[in-house]
Amino acid sequence: MQLIDGKKISQQLKDEIAEATSQRKQKGLKAPHLAVILVGEDGGSQTYVRMKVKACEQVGFKSTKIDYPDTVTENELLAKINEINADNDIDGLLVQLPLPKHISEEKVIESIDPSKDVDGFHPISMGKLVAGMPTFLPATPAGIMELLERYEVDTEGKHCVVLGRSHIVGTPMTLLMSRKAKPGNATVTMCHSRTKNLEEITRQADIIIAALGAPEFLKADMVKEGVVVIDVGTTRVKSDKTKSGWKLKGDVAFDQVAEKASYITPVPGGVGPMTIASLLKNTLKAVEMKEQ
Repeated sequence: MQLIDGKKISQQLKDEIAEATSQRKQKGLKAPHLAVILVGEDGGSQTYVRMKVKACEQVGFKSTKIDYPDTVTENELLAKINEINADNDIDGLLVQLPLPKHISEEKVIESIDPSKDVDGFHPISMGKLVAGMPTFLPATPAGIMELLERYEVDTEGKHCVVLGRSHIVGTPMTLLMSRKAKPGNATVTMCHSRTKNLEEITRQADIIIAALGAPEFLKADMVKEGVVVIDVGTTRVKSDKTKSGWKLKGDVAFDQVAEKASYITPVPGGVGPMTIASLLKNTLKAVEMKEQ
């Protein structure tokens, strides 16, 4: 069994982005600039945004963080997005999700200029992904593809089972794994809460990408020997063994499944660090596309 180390690969990717940014500055070109909008006081969202801002500093990017209380109106938020869309110095914009119930996530995502959509959630970005055209890939799926590529995991002709159908992970992963590319060229089955005979399907899989948000859902008896397992799940569960009183659990019962897997990602330290590195990669791509 080989552990897929997301921390190590994300650092490699960040080093490459930092080097590219340094070279840009030496040529007199601008540093990429990422704007992040955070609405409300959600602890998880605040931590995540802090990590994104810190990652920008590490690679030499400029970042702007805009905070709003959860009482902000939808119109106020949309007006700020339009202002950032028009700001030529800002290359990438993301609005941290989830948003308060009175604000339409759909409207917010659609209002972002597709050329600054570094989260890859805009319908135009998703449409281009479906059509196999160059576009911003959603950060988590992009990070997973990077891990598979750098660990030289063979995906061609393999049976890949994706657990989950969200537009953030499950659906884009299904498209990316089936595309004519490397990694890719897999035969993909997407499973979800209505899938029948799920265990029969997972036992046939050469590669499993688990993105359900159900702690330790995938057990050893659901996989075959030699399977490649990518665990996207991150659920906080109560624990008396940690200082915080919480522990992060993936969708995979790691200790059980690791014994049968050829490759497996841990939680934490697997897919998670790759998401932010991929976001930085998209922001660099945004400024380069603007200059072409």
